[in-house]
Amino acid sequence: MNLGAFRKTSQPLAPARPVSPPPGIYNIYPAFPAGSRKIALGYDALAAQLLTTKKNHIIIDGFGDILWQHFVAPLDAAFCRKQIQAKWQNVQAALLPESKIDQLIAPFLGGNDPIFGTRFTGSLRDFFDPEKLMCMKPDDESALNIIYGAGAALANWPGLLVYVDVPKNEIQFRSRAGSISNLGVSQPDDPQKMYKRFYFVDWSVLNRHKAHLLPQIDLIVDAQRPDEPAVMKGTDFRGTLETMARNYFRVRSWFEPGPWGGQWIKARIPQIATEVPNYAWSFEMIAPENGLAFESDGILLEVSFDFLMFNNYREVLGDFAERFGYEFPIRYDFLDTFDGGNLSVQCHPRPEYIYRHFGENFTQDECYYILDCKPDARVYLGFQAGIKSEEFREQLERRFQQNVPVDIDKYVNGESAHKHDFFLIPNGTIHGSGKNNLVLEISATPYIFTFKMYDWLRLDLNGKPRPLNIARAFDNLYFERQGAKIKAELVSQPRLLQSGDDWQLYHLPTHPQHFYDVHRFEFMTAVEAKTAGSCHVMSLVEGKSIILELPTGMRQRFNYAETFVIPAVAGAYRLINEGTKVAKVVKTFLKPWAQPYARPNADKPKRT
Repeated sequence: MNLGAFRKTSQPLAPARPVSPPPGIYNIYPAFPAGSRKIALGYDALAAQLLTTKKNHIIIDGFGDILWQHFVAPLDAAFCRKQIQAKWQNVQAALLPESKIDQLIAPFLGGNDPIFGTRFTGSLRDFFDPEKLMCMKPDDESALNIIYGAGAALANWPGLLVYVDVPKNEIQFRSRAGSISNLGVSQPDDPQKMYKRFYFVDWSVLNRHKAHLLPQIDLIVDAQRPDEPAVMKGTDFRGTLETMARNYFRVRSWFEPGPWGGQWIKARIPQIATEVPNYAWSFEMIAPENGLAFESDGILLEVSFDFLMFNNYREVLGDFAERFGYEFPIRYDFLDTFDGGNLSVQCHPRPEYIYRHFGENFTQDECYYILDCKPDARVYLGFQAGIKSEEFREQLERRFQQNVPVDIDKYVNGESAHKHDFFLIPNGTIHGSGKNNLVLEISATPYIFTFKMYDWLRLDLNGKPRPLNIARAFDNLYFERQGAKIKAELVSQPRLLQSGDDWQLYHLPTHPQHFYDVHRFEFMTAVEAKTAGSCHVMSLVEGKSIILELPTGMRQRFNYAETFVIPAVAGAYRLINEGTKVAKVVKTFLKPWAQPYARPNADKPKRT
C-alpha cells in the first residue's frame, strides 16, 4: 500500500512486536500482558474474525483521524480473497455541510486566539443530518453490508460493532503531514489550528461517543500501522482492562523536540530517534494523549488511555472516582533543558478562570522535581521583592514589540536547582525552568494552558514567533508570591515520615492549593505500601531498576526514569530494589480532601 508521507515526525511507528531493553534501560514500548491468543495481526486476520460471527451487518466506527481510505481497501481485498463481496457505505455521507459544522463549533474555537478555545458541550450526533443518517440502510439483507467511519454506530444498524482507534500522538504526526483533517472537514488545515480544534472539539465529542460504545464493542482495532492493524475481541479487551485496573499500568511515552530543548533524553534513552536537534518533552503520563499497549504472543495492540478510565475509573481512582469521573487527575512529564535554553517565563490559570474561559474542570497546578541538573542550574519561581506589576507589564509588552530583551532577573526570582529539589508552582505563580535541568514535572492533568509572558525572543522550530499571552497571564498572576515568601511557601522541604532498617519514607509537602501530595521512598532492599484509597503515580528517580509486586501475584520491572501507576483498588504493593545502591521512588497521590473545581455541566460517568 502506497501511503506516501502520511506522518511527519522523527519518531518511528510503534512496532507490532515488542522490543524490550535490558534491565536498567528505559523502555519506550511498555506493554501489559493480555494472555495467550488474544491479539491478531493484519487484514486477513481481521477479515477472518469479522466473518467468523456470520453476521451480515458490520458497523466499523472509530476515532475521526483514521486513514479510512487506506483501511477499507485492504480489508475489502481480504474479503475478496475469501470470495466474499462486501457492500460498503461511508457514514461521512450523512454529515452536515461543512458550513453548518463550522457554525456549530464556532463558539468553542476562541475566535482568533491561536491556542485556546473552550470544550465543546454537544454530541457527535450534532454533526450529522438526521434524515440522511436515517436513510443509510443496508443495501441487500442477504449480502455482507458494512457501514464505516467516525459515527457509524449512529446509523443504528444491528450487527457486529468494530471500533478502530489510533493513539493521539499519531493523530498529531498525521496532521503535520496533512494526511488527515478535522471532524467534518474535507481538507487539512494548518497543524496548529487543527490541534486547537482536536483538543477543544473533536476529542471531546469523539471521546463521549467512544465511552458510550465501549460496552458494546465486539472487536477493537489498533490502526496506527495502516498496513498492519492489530485486532482483539471486545470481551478480551475489556477483560484485560479489568486486570490492568487491579494491578498496574504504564502508558507509552512519546517525545518531542522544542526551541528550548536539551540533550539529556537523547543521551539516556538510546531507542528513540537521534536525528533531531534536541528533546524538550517526554510525555510520560498525560491521560488525554498517551496510549496503553497490550501484548499477546509477541504481538502488540495499543489504544488510547481514555479506554481504561471509561471502563474502570472507579478501580483506578478509588475514593476519588466520583470527584474526578473519567478524568485522570495527575500528570507526569519531563522537561529537558540540558545544554538547551530557558523555558518561557509563564504562569497557569486560576481555577475559576480555566473553567469560565476554557471549560476545564480543574486547573494546571504544577511542581518541578529536579531529576538531574548541572551545577549552574536554576529555576525561575515567584517575583522579586517589591515588584511593580505595571512596570513589569509595560516592559514585557514594549520590549516584545521592539524585539528587545527584558532583564527578567530584575523582576522574577531565581532559585538554584539541585538534584531532588522540589519546587511548588500553584496556579497564578510566575515560573519557568532554567537551562541545564531535567525536570520531572508533576501536575494536575491539564497541560496546554500555559500563559507565556516572555520567551527570550526565540522562534519556534519552524522559524515562527511563539505566541505570548501577557494579558491572560496578568489576569491570573499572584504578585504577593515574592521575596522571602518563595522559600517559605514554594520550595518544599522534605520531612521524614517513617523508617526501617534500610528504608525511609519522606514527605515532600505540596502547596495547600494542590489537590495532590508527594512522597519519596528511599530503600536498599524493599519497601511496602498501601494505596489508602488513591491511585499512586510513581517514578524511579534514582537507581537502576525495581520490581513491583502486587497482591494478585503480578510482578513487573520498572527502570530508571520510568513512570507507572498503581490503581487505588490494588490496595497494597511491594517495591524491590534490583540495584546495589539506594533506590529512590517518587509517589504522587490525591489528598483526602481533593476536590476539583466542579462545573455544573461537567461530564459525569453514566454507566454503572
